[in-house]
Amino acid sequence: MASHQTSSHVISSKKKKKSGRSATRRTTNVFSMFETAQIKEFKEAFGIIDQNRDGFIDRDDLHDMLASLGKDPTEKQLDTMINEAPGPINFTMFLTLFGEKLQGTDPENVILDAFGYLDDDGTGSIPEDLFREMMMTTGRRFTEEEMEELTRGAPVKNGFLDYREFTRTLKHGGSRKERDGADTKLRTKLK
Repeated sequence: MASHQTSSHVISSKKKKKSGRSATRRTTNVFSMFETAQIKEFKEAFGIIDQNRDGFIDRDDLHDMLASLGKDPTEKQLDTMINEAPGPINFTMFLTLFGEKLQGTDPENVILDAFGYLDDDGTGSIPEDLFREMMMTTGRRFTEEEMEELTRGAPVKNGFLDYREFTRTLKHGGSRKERDGADTKLRTKLK
């Protein structure tokens, strides 16, 4: 009977070890959430924010970066930003924070379905003025300034928004041409 208890103990120890490994895997899996081109862009952004080049973003880095953009953040604002991370902000933590923020957005198919309700002809595009009107008058009403920022560089042709490409840009960053070009450049560098 004692040997039965021992084998049960061994099994439960293995289960504990196994679950511990998957938790570790989950935190390092943050790189799989992004495409190669996105990781490269995040790395560049991290380098810009890490003003003292020590591999970590701290309050001083945030302050200096924001000051270089003409902003004067309060101590409270800096604390709020820094405290979003559960620990020191190295590049992996930086990616994790962005991953968490991006996971808070609707899945791509949900966004496409919402646009689809406005696309009676199924063309993949809707009138830009209809999109602007909907965004400024329903749900979380966007301001004119927010709409300008949201649609800057949006794929609009002849007054119609290509909402499929726009959704890809929202979810994955950059246009398809920019993403493909960045991936090609990176693959060429790696050869």
